[in-house]
Amino acid sequence: MKVVQVTDMSLAYPVTYYRTKTVDGINIFYREAGSKDAPVVLLLHGFPTSSHMFRNLIPALADRYHVIALDYPGYGQSDMPDRAKFAYTFDSFAQLVDGLLDQLGVARYAMYVMDYGAPVGWRLALKHPERISGLIVQNGNAYDEGLKEFWDPIKAYWSDHSEAHRKALYGLVAPETTKFQYTDGMSDLSRIAPDNWVQDQALLDRPGNAEIQMDLFYDYRTNLPLYPKVQAYFRKHQPPTLIVWGKNDKIFPADGAHPYKRDLPKVEFHLIDSGHFALEDKADEMVPLIRDFLERKIA
Repeated sequence: MKVVQVTDMSLAYPVTYYRTKTVDGINIFYREAGSKDAPVVLLLHGFPTSSHMFRNLIPALADRYHVIALDYPGYGQSDMPDRAKFAYTFDSFAQLVDGLLDQLGVARYAMYVMDYGAPVGWRLALKHPERISGLIVQNGNAYDEGLKEFWDPIKAYWSDHSEAHRKALYGLVAPETTKFQYTDGMSDLSRIAPDNWVQDQALLDRPGNAEIQMDLFYDYRTNLPLYPKVQAYFRKHQPPTLIVWGKNDKIFPADGAHPYKRDLPKVEFHLIDSGHFALEDKADEMVPLIRDFLERKIA
């Protein structure tokens, strides 16, 4: 058998490394790939998943970029500290991400924000606007228009923080809801690996994790008062922005995508025929758009 040697390293498949650093006493797991001398792309995951959602995107970018994707506390492989000792808030998450980036020596980066990744990313952008080289937004909200019927039970909980309204949200961490997030609105279910909802549900089912998720549902209310500040950041700094949004998503519907055009007139806007986790369904459509955007605007 003839052995073929790869002499052009650009043809080699990028290696992803799985690492952990301690930030403010909490072990934060992250995936890292690509040259550390390359422009950085930070991938911020949503609920109820982890950096696992980017497992296919990371090698698709790592030939040209230094790609970093982490797990928030209570998600994936990061620590799940006791709620009595750690505040599960988006402020806390942003602080930890900021601390990790400082440890890694990352001073400038593009962000891919999705779902919960958006409020984490917006806090980073407001704190360090000079560090943001560009934005990729996939089903991540920054406008009131994006919170439709799906959010009504959560808004009811915001209204009074009652135990009754809290208990009404436990269905959002049930197996059928986790599977729904991966399958609803998808154009081809044969593209969606069942491993996704099986893994996510196993982590949601850890003792105490459901209460963490309820805390975060309640804290999501703190994101709405930030929206005007985030929109002002868009208008002032005009970060290069790509929208690649699953248009069939019931959690973050396309109603939340269109308003970005108001504040970012040069936004590159694409509605994808997919659902919430669009990368699972339409990576073949999204990755070329993302690479083209990064090569023109970031590299």
